[in-house]
Amino acid sequence: MTAHPAQRRPDAAKVLNALAQPLLTVDAQGLVIDVNVAAETFFDMGRGTLVRSRLTDLIPSDSPVLDLVAEALSNRATVNGYKIDISTPRTGNRDAVDVFIAPVPETNDAVAIMLQERAIAEKIDRQLTHRSAARSISALGLMLAHEIKNPLSGIRGAAQLLEANVSDEDRALTRLICEETDRIVKLVDRMQSFADSTPSQWESLNIHAVLDHVKRLAQAGFARHIRFVEVYDPSLPHVRGSRDQLIQVFLNLVKNASEAIGRDSIDGEITLTTAYRPGVRLRTAPSAEPVALPLEICVWDNGPGIAPEILGNLFDPFVTTKSQGSGLGLALVAKLIGDHGGIIECESHPRRTMFRVLMPLQSLRAAPR
Repeated sequence: MTAHPAQRRPDAAKVLNALAQPLLTVDAQGLVIDVNVAAETFFDMGRGTLVRSRLTDLIPSDSPVLDLVAEALSNRATVNGYKIDISTPRTGNRDAVDVFIAPVPETNDAVAIMLQERAIAEKIDRQLTHRSAARSISALGLMLAHEIKNPLSGIRGAAQLLEANVSDEDRALTRLICEETDRIVKLVDRMQSFADSTPSQWESLNIHAVLDHVKRLAQAGFARHIRFVEVYDPSLPHVRGSRDQLIQVFLNLVKNASEAIGRDSIDGEITLTTAYRPGVRLRTAPSAEPVALPLEICVWDNGPGIAPEILGNLFDPFVTTKSQGSGLGLALVAKLIGDHGGIIECESHPRRTMFRVLMPLQSLRAAPR
């Protein structure tokens, strides 16, 4: 006999725990009386600790959320708040959240509070912008390679011919010409890599093996003065992709972290973490199916942080914080991660900068763009 739909209805607690958004139930005195699993993750506290807390233990005591709760209780109506900062010394700096508050049915003194991190939607919007910028720079790279590299080789050849028949003083100038043309060629080569459509060897990869290789390269060279910390999820599934390209991605991120820390630092530390984070999905076009991105790989450093005014455009071409930087390294990183079907984001505070890469479980190479 087929069960009645009401008999197949799942337990309410299971439904709430399936939500990716943090959800708290709070009474009229501000006491937390129930939470879902996402709230435990969001506040980095267990259920037992949370349900013994007051709302003001979790958010600022002058937060607009408290007024919204009072309004929802008073009017027995749903209220919303947008772009609310809920950072506290206890919970640390957080991205702004949208808050949705509704009275709990059949009670007079409790409300349900759902938090939605604005960063998720904003990150997805930025990722699509980064991909569009990568397509533009691809076309520019091809044009520069064709129109600039050939004349540069002629200029360099002429300088070399002159070098044999000039004085020592003038020879320094011919060498300067050669050095500068070589530098421009390297810059054009880096831009051309955006348009590189050469098929790569894609395979099933253990991302930890890629990170270990990157760490060994760094410790043997530019990051020998920095301590590395690894916090890996050993059960993380494999990712399908190009080993060489992923090494290029994470070597670039680790090198940037090392340069941010500086050579004179006595406590420089880079932390590499991996985790499985279900719930993040990316829709690359209005008609496309959203793709799950549960594999999280992070590169942390304890350098001084990135200036807020450039943080939102960090992955755009020619944006750099380095006096001698080209501004193409992170733009290329964003392109390669996009080619793997993933996204990359950065969060930065003094002594706590994180580059987060989110990737699908089994990624097929994106079609040429």
